[in-house]
Amino acid sequence: MKTIKPADYRDLLGGVENTEKAIKLVKDMFQANLSAQLSLLRVTAPMVVMSGTGINDDLNGVERPVSFPIRDMEERRAEVVHSLAKWKRLKLAEMGLEPGRGIYTDMNALRPDEELDNIHSVYVDQWDWERVIAPEDRNIAFLKKMVRRIYEAVKVTENRLYVEFPEIRPMLPEEIRFVHAEELRRMYPGLTPKERENAVTEKYGAVFVMGIGYPLEDGTLHDGRAADYDDWSTLNEDGFRGLNGDILLWNPVLKMAFEVSSMGVRVDEAAMRVQLEMRGQQERSGLYFHRRLLSGELPCTIGGGIGQSRLCMFLLRKAHIGEIQSSIWPEEMRAECREAGILLV
Repeated sequence: MKTIKPADYRDLLGGVENTEKAIKLVKDMFQANLSAQLSLLRVTAPMVVMSGTGINDDLNGVERPVSFPIRDMEERRAEVVHSLAKWKRLKLAEMGLEPGRGIYTDMNALRPDEELDNIHSVYVDQWDWERVIAPEDRNIAFLKKMVRRIYEAVKVTENRLYVEFPEIRPMLPEEIRFVHAEELRRMYPGLTPKERENAVTEKYGAVFVMGIGYPLEDGTLHDGRAADYDDWSTLNEDGFRGLNGDILLWNPVLKMAFEVSSMGVRVDEAAMRVQLEMRGQQERSGLYFHRRLLSGELPCTIGGGIGQSRLCMFLLRKAHIGEIQSSIWPEEMRAECREAGILLV
């Protein structure tokens, strides 16, 4: 647990009432913009899924889900979602949507293995979205087009926020830059992956780092990714591996790269087999979600998650995610934050 306490931090909105009003404005405005940009229909989503189906998001493959038995289902176990990366694809198959249309939902999750700090919480809320695509759209050009549309939704929201709260001045650059994780390693060979993200995001303001999950040329990973949702192994038209990535914005309050979204073209049958083998998880092929994908029953999709509290935290220039959402924090962290003028909900 490490708390960043920015020197001379000040709440630009002046208290809880304006903060709550601004949070509602951001959430209402952004999801309307996201829906319009990507042609998404809002749907209702589960908070729990059955264990042993392969539907839950495994994140990096080591995080433990919150699970419990259900009395009226013969004590079968269910688990609180980490995210809805795989459930959304099943939902799209059920709905039979055509390419160019998709869904989004308010996703609420619990991640008890998170290391709690200014930007990580046990409670996770995000807009989970997924859109059906044609097989020929599984490429970097299409991925970049979707990223630009999401970034435009963020910029429009930032500009509207400025109209209602003039103390929050727009700062995002006109365009988001794209860089592959391997290019980033070559640009900053002496830095760690997080240090590379900080360096490139401070330079450009907004960056999409691509190809996260596939080993870099030096054998390291930029960051972990589960094997069974994002496609991080396919050779793309730029000559690198991967059709996924993270949207990073430069956070002037915390002075660091700030991830607001992880997204990507999803695995097809071939990429699923390759990635399960690379992770030594071939046994997962027998799980419900994986069987349906490998048998060709699920549509080609692109999708991701956009942090609701994260985006509000960034746009409202807050120093801690606990100023946006009500969660559980160590008393030591609460005390440190109070001393620094950071009031956790």
